[in-house]
Amino acid sequence: MNKEFQGGLEHKFSRLGEDIVVTDGVEIEGYASFFGLTDQGGDVVLKGAYATSLKTLKSKGRSVKMLWQHDPSQPIGIWDEVREDARGLYVKGRLLTDVARGREAVALIEAGAIDGLSIGYRTVKAQKDAKGARLLSELELWEVSLVTFPMLPEARLSTEAKGDDPYATETMLRDLADAFTRARKQLASES
Repeated sequence: MNKEFQGGLEHKFSRLGEDIVVTDGVEIEGYASFFGLTDQGGDVVLKGAYATSLKTLKSKGRSVKMLWQHDPSQPIGIWDEVREDARGLYVKGRLLTDVARGREAVALIEAGAIDGLSIGYRTVKAQKDAKGARLLSELELWEVSLVTFPMLPEARLSTEAKGDDPYATETMLRDLADAFTRARKQLASES
């Protein structure tokens, strides 16, 4: 059990056991970060920047959190896969439709109102280049959020991330529509 102090208040928390497994939800995927691109804050993530953090999280049995708009009080799903590849930080996970904000996220994605991804991290190693850009060579990754406006405009949900399924867009839209219909029926039955 850990203690955390915030504004004079003491909080205690502990982690749930590893025997809890969640298997449902609406699958999403995309790139939360691309190597070598300058974001709107003048930062450039370098290849390998996430490697140490991902390895540490795995060794401790922890995971990168999926949040809504970087709000730690609003987890909306689970990232099942977070990895670096040649392009950047690829993520694949599930929006949990049993969570109100998860259902809202599905509806907003389905409507095309939201598709941004953004990372929450702590800088471990960085340096400035000749043009003043901050080159991020090591990051401690905490979370990847669905956001309205990502700092890196290219960081978006994508059905092309795998690149091997020509029907991925159609499949994802059908899955989203099915999940939305199930969520509506469940809400109607609870009323």
